[in-house]
Amino acid sequence: MTRHARRRFLTYLVAAPTLAVATKIGLDAYAPGNADAAIPTPPAPADLVDLGDLLTLAGKPTANMLVLSVDEDGDVHFRLPREEVGQGLTTAVAMLVAEELDTPLGRVHIQLDDARPELLFNQLTGSSNSIRSLYDPVRHTAAAARARMVGAAADRWGLKARELTVRAGVVVAPDGRTASYGSLSAAAASLDPVALTVTPKKESEHTLVGTPTSRIDARALVTGKHAYALDLDVPGAKPCMVRRPPSVNGTVKAVNNESAVRAMPGVLDVVTLDTGVAVVAETFGQALDAKEALDVTWGPGTVDALSDDGIRARLKAATPSLDVLGVLVKKVEAEFDFAFASHAPMETNSAVADVRADRAEIWSGLKSPIAAQAAIAKAVGLPVSEVTVHVVQSGGSFGRRLFHDAALEAAVVSKKSGRPVRLMWSRIDDMRHGRMRPATHHRVRATYAAGQVLTFQHQVAAVETDFRHGLGDAVTAAAADLPTGIGNATFAQTLFLTTVKSPYNFGVTTQTLTEVPLRMHTGSWRSVYSANTRGAEEIVVDELAAKLGKDPVAFRRAFLKTARQRAVLDKAATAGDWGRSLPDGWAQGVGFHEEYKSCTACLVEIDATDPKKPRVTKAVIAADVGRVINPRGLEAQLLGGLTDAISTTLRAGLHIDRGLPLEGSYSQFHYARQKDSPRDVKIFVIEGADEPGGAGELGVPAAVGAVANAYARATGTRPRSFPVNFDVDFTPFPR
Repeated sequence: MTRHARRRFLTYLVAAPTLAVATKIGLDAYAPGNADAAIPTPPAPADLVDLGDLLTLAGKPTANMLVLSVDEDGDVHFRLPREEVGQGLTTAVAMLVAEELDTPLGRVHIQLDDARPELLFNQLTGSSNSIRSLYDPVRHTAAAARARMVGAAADRWGLKARELTVRAGVVVAPDGRTASYGSLSAAAASLDPVALTVTPKKESEHTLVGTPTSRIDARALVTGKHAYALDLDVPGAKPCMVRRPPSVNGTVKAVNNESAVRAMPGVLDVVTLDTGVAVVAETFGQALDAKEALDVTWGPGTVDALSDDGIRARLKAATPSLDVLGVLVKKVEAEFDFAFASHAPMETNSAVADVRADRAEIWSGLKSPIAAQAAIAKAVGLPVSEVTVHVVQSGGSFGRRLFHDAALEAAVVSKKSGRPVRLMWSRIDDMRHGRMRPATHHRVRATYAAGQVLTFQHQVAAVETDFRHGLGDAVTAAAADLPTGIGNATFAQTLFLTTVKSPYNFGVTTQTLTEVPLRMHTGSWRSVYSANTRGAEEIVVDELAAKLGKDPVAFRRAFLKTARQRAVLDKAATAGDWGRSLPDGWAQGVGFHEEYKSCTACLVEIDATDPKKPRVTKAVIAADVGRVINPRGLEAQLLGGLTDAISTTLRAGLHIDRGLPLEGSYSQFHYARQKDSPRDVKIFVIEGADEPGGAGELGVPAAVGAVANAYARATGTRPRSFPVNFDVDFTPFPR
């Protein structure tokens, strides 16, 4: 009997009100290792099918609707149906195209594709899924183009295609004759594709993919030549800024001095929106002055009565204790609070819009452009077919640009004002009224006996995360906007169950999410639920190890489920010289995380001689993400995850005071500066499977655990609230 015939299958269904995606996963494909002295933990839903699997499956019907062209100069142009926000995606995709076409990387040009509703679920940038879902389709598309070029040359020379080779974008015949891709492009376009044999290269044949490669946009970025949304030359587009309410979701009741503001220098229009009052002017300086001069009577917001203490109380109430055995069992218990956090991308929310009576054109950084297009069409009263949405490379996202707030505002202002506008959010507005990672409360309880962990329970309560972008398409975006408990809540539970899991054999393991429905400006923040959830768990793992008299690394190694996981942990521990002697007030910490078919271990050293000013001085990261497209890009992703973890674990968060964040600038939201970042960072990439796993969000949770554990060992305290140093050490801007 074959292995396939012996396989037992589980049908796992994740359903939203308007979408059901089913997949069959072999239970034998998930093979937990036999860790010594460990009670095996059954696979969690995310072990069997993760969110990336679901997104890939949902996008399968349209996955090969990709556009690649070769012009008469031999340059290759590929339209990428994803967003580049600094994660290096365009470089990785260009490498895949260049590899399959056997053409120089410098001849491959990546263009971000406009919103294409026909792609359905296949134009969402998120969940560490872009390379996972594009890997095979991009390779097949480029391989098909290569086959056309070779076929055209074979027809020209009267030879068989198998007799020809390709070198650097040139087809070569056995007798030495050559033909460039450019010279073959017209003939190749007319070939019958049915007659072509299209076979992507084997991974073992790759010469570019897997090689550390600098970003293709690096020079433009560092020289200022790269054009972001507000740099685009859209004729007649005038600067626009919005005066926003003094609390989240406040409303406009009246503009008391509109005539006076309209008379200010350069002011072209004043437009009332659902989100505030917009001013259109000749310059951004004039728009800023005018919007600050507005006298507006505001209606109440949705959380005006709430501040941090009240929100924490609501969250804690949603995680009641499940300790039914009391003193009858040995246990480790802990409760944790994580503050709200700003996405804080370098580029604030911005968009350019030109809305006419019969058509509209929008330019913005968008990770869900199809959902944006549908929302804009509805807001300006046009058919979707008459709304063109251009996706523009953005200066950071970390989940922020899943939403299209600026694009929608710009479109409405343009329609009401009757002119093109370029709308920019101020930094203060971006932090106070932009999306933020929800605050969470965690209750973790583990029981143990005879050196074994018997149970591991984790209850998570989170302020509701807004998932109204759905899976990036118009239908699921509308479904997520259904009343609470029907739409958005379904997406939240689906995402939690298909991302959060424990890598350890800790007996009976349960991880549950309760969302508290507070109407705030929330959104997925890098690693979504995993950063806080798995970060908290890694702290408890250290405390379990101490209770059992075990070294933290040795304890993890004994309870990890697979040899692959242990290899990653071993690499970080060995390369980081785990256990080395350090001065008083200094310590090492370690954390581990697995998600999206990838795993990583992080080891840090911290100087906490002054507990109020701790500094991570060294970090070692090891990761296995399967097939690596660009090791240099992967290193950057893991380094970014480390920096996010250092920031939000030690100092960076948002204080909520009477319905509004107090922080309004980088000087107040204490994201790590260079002086706060370790000078000594070593990253080790372990080659794994042939298929790539996810990497964009992988690095945060393990680093959160490592930094918190290092701080605990260095100071002798057990941090329970994050960031650990969270004073209001600034004077807030006026509301």
